[in-house]
Amino acid sequence: MNLKGTKFQLQVWEEIKKIPKGSVKTYKEIACILGKPNSSRAVANACAKNPLIIEIPCHRVIRSDGLLGGYSGRGGIKKKKKLLIKEGFFKFKSI
Repeated sequence: MNLKGTKFQLQVWEEIKKIPKGSVKTYKEIACILGKPNSSRAVANACAKNPLIIEIPCHRVIRSDGLLGGYSGRGGIKKKKKLLIKEGFFKFKSI
């Protein structure tokens, strides 16, 4: 598949595809993996631009404080929470 995005976005999306079902990583963890530890916000922005919500499971990326963060897919944050619960992940914080 020929995804279109910046080099950084493509790197973020590739990392997100590696997160197994039922697991999460934080925006910060992904930024660190990519060698850009101060780029958590840029990782979140890349998630928001994700063109393939199912193939690139951005719902598996959460904030470092355990809160869910955002979700640009249909249904927003409620959908993100449902997807994580369906996959067996329950360790996030609710507001």
